[in-house]
Amino acid sequence: MEPSLKTLAAVSLIFWSVAGFADTPAPEDAAVYFISPEDGQTVNSPVTIRFGLYGMGVAPAGVDRTGTGHHHLLIDTDVPLPAGRAIPSDDRHRHFGGGQTETRLELAPGQHTLQLLIGDMHHVPHQPPVMSEKITITVE
Repeated sequence: MEPSLKTLAAVSLIFWSVAGFADTPAPEDAAVYFISPEDGQTVNSPVTIRFGLYGMGVAPAGVDRTGTGHHHLLIDTDVPLPAGRAIPSDDRHRHFGGGQTETRLELAPGQHTLQLLIGDMHHVPHQPPVMSEKITITVE
């Protein structure tokens, strides 16, 4: 009996999630940062968050172009990921794989930490990682 297309796709997905991806080198001078809000700022929800990137270009997920990547916003979490692993996609790890450079985000009242991390075409952080400083904002 031959395996179905769904079975082959599932096996492929499992293989790549376990195996990880090869490292994508980061340009030497690359830096990602928040244009707004500023560290320590008090804001209202929804919060408009603008991303800045220096020394590399923005390209959507799936586009293989040297010296590019796309933004990921980490909310109330830390960065550590095993090398070669894709950034998770959940409420604490927001993906902007379309190449977006800003978002409006509903956040509960209180203090929140935000950090930007650039991922390659597979949502895997570059080596070395291109990440912003972690900022703290207060939502009223």
